[in-house]
Amino acid sequence: MKLLVTPIALLLSLSAAYAQSWGLDKAHSRVGFTVTHLLLSEVDGNFKTFDANLTASKPDLSDAVFDLTADINSVDTDNERRDGHLKTPDWFDAAKYPTLTFKSTSFKKVSGKNYKLAGDLTMHGVTKPVVLDAVLTGPVTMEGRNGKQEKVGLKATGTIKRTDFGVGSSGGATVSEEVELKLNGEFTKK
Repeated sequence: MKLLVTPIALLLSLSAAYAQSWGLDKAHSRVGFTVTHLLLSEVDGNFKTFDANLTASKPDLSDAVFDLTADINSVDTDNERRDGHLKTPDWFDAAKYPTLTFKSTSFKKVSGKNYKLAGDLTMHGVTKPVVLDAVLTGPVTMEGRNGKQEKVGLKATGTIKRTDFGVGSSGGATVSEEVELKLNGEFTKK
């Protein structure tokens, strides 16, 4: 048994040693959402302050692991009054729950550049599993200010019910319960 455990431990440590980290290029990334107001019009919003990381040990990133954190106080819907209301206990309760997080649990190729990105979304103190449709582009190597850099793009979309996370009330039709998530990220290999 000891003879079997040693090689397995060695393989696991080698794969961890070859894992590559990719940092987020915030200037070319966005964490956004869309809701429907009064069943009539769509309202877009985003979080101005956020960070994300990508780690993978395979060159094609097919084993990628993602994590994301967004600052609830940075919510922006292009309307200061609405943004202020979204931060109150009626909605996000930013004083009590200042961050939103997503930690991936799997990244499975569907076809070509298309993947299913599964993970745990935590918002308003509630953690629920979500599955997002993702498109991975790259990696590509390009010349930048710091010499050659390897980059990759990730776009992920999906729909959640805000009331599953305790955000807002379920009564009335002022704001749709369904929220479309839109994540776009450009990552640079560290």
